[in-house]
Amino acid sequence: MSKEAWYRIIPFAVFMAFIGVQQGVEWLVEKGILSLSGQQLLYLYPIKAVLVFVLLLVFMRHYEELRWTDLKKLQHTLGSILLGLLVFVLWINMDWDFATFGEAKGFNPQLVDDSAVRQGLIFFRIFGAALVVPIMEELFWRSFLLRYIINPDFNLVKIGTYSLPSFAIGAVLFGLEHNLVLAGIMAGVAYSLLLYWTKSISQCVLSHAVTNFVLGLYVLQTGYWQFW
Repeated sequence: MSKEAWYRIIPFAVFMAFIGVQQGVEWLVEKGILSLSGQQLLYLYPIKAVLVFVLLLVFMRHYEELRWTDLKKLQHTLGSILLGLLVFVLWINMDWDFATFGEAKGFNPQLVDDSAVRQGLIFFRIFGAALVVPIMEELFWRSFLLRYIINPDFNLVKIGTYSLPSFAIGAVLFGLEHNLVLAGIMAGVAYSLLLYWTKSISQCVLSHAVTNFVLGLYVLQTGYWQFW
């Protein structure tokens, strides 16, 4: 595996490792081996978000595909925003039991009594979901994995190159990353189609960010913490 591959894998792997750590800690709490409250478990997310953000900053000079000038293409940018909103609408309506993997406990900052701490947790959750996750995931899924499936020397493959195996495998794996599997597959399909149209990872980041930001506002407004 090349260094360029690892620059895109490591932030994603760290993020996923934190999810594994949290699930392990929750299991230990359920078994009575650890004594931690739901409030204390919430603090893992800010640590995860900040650590992955720092990694992205450290590796940023290697992400030549993140061309923010792409956002000047207004037709593509408008399409990215509209797609992000569409994915949000579909996401909150695809939480069917048969399409869900595991139990969605969600991130509920209302467990914290202290107002300042609660607002801080909300900030980091929005920051992570709407900024860190879109950059980290699009670099891994749309920039690295879709191209790697086509050719292990992925840098030889142009951004937005289509192949059916790459498209299908990428969408399914993206779905399996999420608790709402079918909704995740839908989102993976949507962002990949956007990539094939715009040939831009930055547009995919924007669309993904719109979805996650609006979802965050929706969760805060409705209290449907399972979507977080």
